[in-house]
Amino acid sequence: MDYQNFFSFIREWVFPSGCPVCGKLLLKAREARYGLCGDCKAALFWGDESRCSLCGRPLISEKERCLPCREGEVHYFDRAFTVFPYTGKYQKVLRAYKFGKFRSLGNFLAEQLTESLSYFPLEGMKAPCWVPVPPRPGKLRSYGWDQVEYLARLLEKQYRKPNPLPVGLPVYRCLKRLPSQTQKGLNRENRITNLRGRIRCTKKAPPEVFLFDDVITTGATLDACAAVLKEGGAEKVYGICLFYD
Repeated sequence: MDYQNFFSFIREWVFPSGCPVCGKLLLKAREARYGLCGDCKAALFWGDESRCSLCGRPLISEKERCLPCREGEVHYFDRAFTVFPYTGKYQKVLRAYKFGKFRSLGNFLAEQLTESLSYFPLEGMKAPCWVPVPPRPGKLRSYGWDQVEYLARLLEKQYRKPNPLPVGLPVYRCLKRLPSQTQKGLNRENRITNLRGRIRCTKKAPPEVFLFDDVITTGATLDACAAVLKEGGAEKVYGICLFYD
């Protein structure tokens, strides 16, 4: 048992939280580490449906690109990938992680981000890096944490391990968000307007970026960050979001 598994196991025994999907106690070290019982973790998998070659959302009856992308919806990112739908058991996972601060789930979600890199042809890329979507100002003071920044820290740990996962990238923090209204409840047009001029690149961006966020609704936040990264020197920006709404 490694140290991370051990301490997760002890924490679960002292402060039991249970699996956020089914409520079962997490009595094995590996279950405690990921914050999910073995059965529920096995049931959380990517769908085998085709994906839009631009925005990465699952296709319904379209071929290659979804209807909005075929109709000319502009994106500043070059390609994106979305992992899970924000419904049912998947919604329970995100809500437990994001709002319940069930941090063990971060280990599961960080691995999903890393595994999502297999969707992109990494060979030949120019020093690709992870870049997290920045939080709203004051969020850390108000809530005590930021769910995306916590994933960034876990990705750093994965990358620095002596025996890392098959694919790992360094984390590069170069985006800052200025005060703005929360994006929740706004439509795409208003989300774009809300973020206009509110995202800044604080230093030169890497040539190739994997921009990541926890959830995508309209794609406005991803687009605003991608536009700024390209202004800051990035040649290619790829987006990965764990959940699509």
